[in-house]
Amino acid sequence: MAIVGLKDRPNFIEYSLSPAMREGYVRMLYPDSPRHPRQKYLLTVKGLAVYKELSR
Repeated sequence: MAIVGLKDRPNFIEYSLSPAMREGYVRMLYPDSPRHPRQKYLLTVKGLAVYKELSR
């Protein structure tokens, strides 16, 4: 959130994180426990390809 300059968590989830997950760019580390205390979000192969393309 800080990287993209957002401060409102619900808006970040609704407008950025959820669409990225639906499209297959991001996945949860613990998909069976969305509220896991150590939950993290990871780029998928598809997400990594976009990241590498944008990093050029």
